[in-house]
Parts: sequence; C-alpha cells; structure tokens
Amino acid sequence: MTSSEAMKTEPQASQHAERLSKIISSSPADLDRDTGLMLFRDMTLGRRFEDKCAEMYYRGKMFGFVHLYNGQEAISSGVIGAMRKKHDWFCSTYRDHVHALSAGVPAREVMSELFGKETGCSKGRGGSMHLFSKEHHLLGGYAFIGEGIPVALGAAFTSRYKRDAIGDIESDSVTAAFFGDGTCNNGQFFECMNMAQLWKLPILFVVENNKWAIGMAHDRATSEPEIWRKAASFGMAGEEVDGMNVMSVRGAALRAIERARAGEGPTLIECLTYRFRGHSLADPDELRSEEEKSFWAKRDPLNKLKEDLTDKNLATIDELRTIEKEIDEEIIDAVEFALDAPEPDPSELTRYIWAED
Repeated sequence: MTSSEAMKTEPQASQHAERLSKIISSSPADLDRDTGLMLFRDMTLGRRFEDKCAEMYYRGKMFGFVHLYNGQEAISSGVIGAMRKKHDWFCSTYRDHVHALSAGVPAREVMSELFGKETGCSKGRGGSMHLFSKEHHLLGGYAFIGEGIPVALGAAFTSRYKRDAIGDIESDSVTAAFFGDGTCNNGQFFECMNMAQLWKLPILFVVENNKWAIGMAHDRATSEPEIWRKAASFGMAGEEVDGMNVMSVRGAALRAIERARAGEGPTLIECLTYRFRGHSLADPDELRSEEEKSFWAKRDPLNKLKEDLTDKNLATIDELRTIEKEIDEEIIDAVEFALDAPEPDPSELTRYIWAED
C-alpha cells in the first residue's frame, strides 16, 4: 500500500472528535495545587527528556531502536502518579522511558541506559526498549507487544497470593500493565484478562490507544475499535478516558486502584491519546494526515494542565517556567553524566543473564 492509499483509509480528525465527545466514563480527579504541580513536573520531565533523546539520536550519540512518548505523558503521570511508588508495580512496553521516569527511576540512570553505559538502570545491557529497575518496581520494557502483560499478571498474582495463601494482610500492592492498541488483538491480552478476572487480581490493564500500531490504523485492525468494551466479555470493570487530560486519567486510575486494593479485581482502562512523533525515530511519519496530527496537537496534555493550573489560580506562569528550567537542568545533567559514565566491562559480558546469589 502506498502512503497516499493509506491516508485515504485512515481515521480522520472528525472521527476522533466524535469518539472523544462520547466518552462515557470521564469523571476527572480533583485538581489541587500540590497534585497539579507534581503532575506538571512529571509530565514536563517526560516531554523534555524525550526531546533530548531525539536530539542525541540524530547527533549519533544514541543507537538502536528508540520509540518516544511525546503526547502520551498524561497517561504515565496520571496512572503511576496515582499509585504508590516502590510499593506497587509497573510493567511497560518498548515506549518505556517516561514510565521509568514516572516510577521514580532517576533521569541519570535512564539516560545512561540509552547510551549503553554501566550506570544505566539495566547496567547498559538493555537499552531503550528494556529498562528495568527492581528498586523502583519497574518490571521492564519489552520489545515485542504483549510480552509484559503476563509478567504484570504474575506480580498481581503474587500480591494476592501473599495475602490469601500466606496470610500477609499488608499485601495490597497493585500492578499497572501498559500496552498499546495494537496489542489488544493478541492472545496474551485475552488470556491474562480472563485469569485476572477469574482470580480477582489487583491489576490495571492500561491501553494507550494512540490510534496507530506502527503504520496500521487502529480502526482497520479490529472488529471492535472501542477496546474498553472488551472488559464486559470477562465481567470486568472497564473505562474509557480522555488520555490527553491527566486529571481524567488520574480519576480513572484512582477508581481502579481502589477496587483492586479492596479485592474487587482488575480494570481495563482505555486512554484515547496520540503520539506526536513517528512510531520510532527511524520512522518518517508519512502515513498520518496533517489534519489528524493538527487535531491532536491542539489537545497537548501539557498545555491542558498548564491552562487548568493558571485558570484556577493554582499556579502562576512564572512558577511553571521555574519548574521547566529546573527540569532542563536535570536533563542536561543526565546527558553529561551518561556521556562521562563508563562502558560495561567486556569481562562481564555474560553477567546478569542468570540469577546471582
């Protein structure tokens, strides 16, 4: 199929607008100053970090496959920001940099990993698509779609098993599994949904529906484009939210987390979002129409949160600019740290393959 042919069959902006206007479950969380500034800082860190990754990649400082998260920050910040860091668990995809940052992995460690350095969160062995941090309960990024969902299910099972079988009444950790719309026709998705609901496991299935699975438009790839409705097949709670509004995402996450901790089982949350860049930094992004990209650019989640904070007099423009400058300094520091960090020692080539005592 040629680019022009693909564009004729892709979903248009009017269709996106219609679906957003019909979102059923969209009750947002309350916005206060502390929460708003926390979310703004986290989203800004994610956006500026990814922009710096693009710069380093095109300058030849970063290698391999690199998939950026620009435009989807409201989902990472909205979900992970509602959870308990170093208590709950998170499982990502190959678009994992921002999930790692939201989970608390230091920018220095994430950037070092992208440079393949020993100081990286995966010791330089994983790279962009395989970020991992036991300390921050990040269960990994995964190169193949659907790989992380069974891993997340295992973490949720562990939480429930510790409480019900071992008697640890304090075991109430919740797991969030992130994945894209392209994953939702895969077997792992359905099998894990079934098991999670059968055993009432404390897990959030978070669909980052950015409308495109590489170059395949979502509506052309599935018989039921509204993914959240698939929860009903398992008797599971499901929500559809505006993934470009961090408070809407946070509201859905808080409701799902409350159900999970109460032993009421999993939730499928479909977040309608859009990636502002191509599938990867090697993607010329020629398949998506300018009309579609323009529609979503106007819904930038960072701009939305900034407007909400200032319109409600919860923060001033100067305060937000100060946060942005602090984030820029943090990212510059991360790059300098990564550039100066040592390469993995060749003598340790086979280390981290097997479990160590």
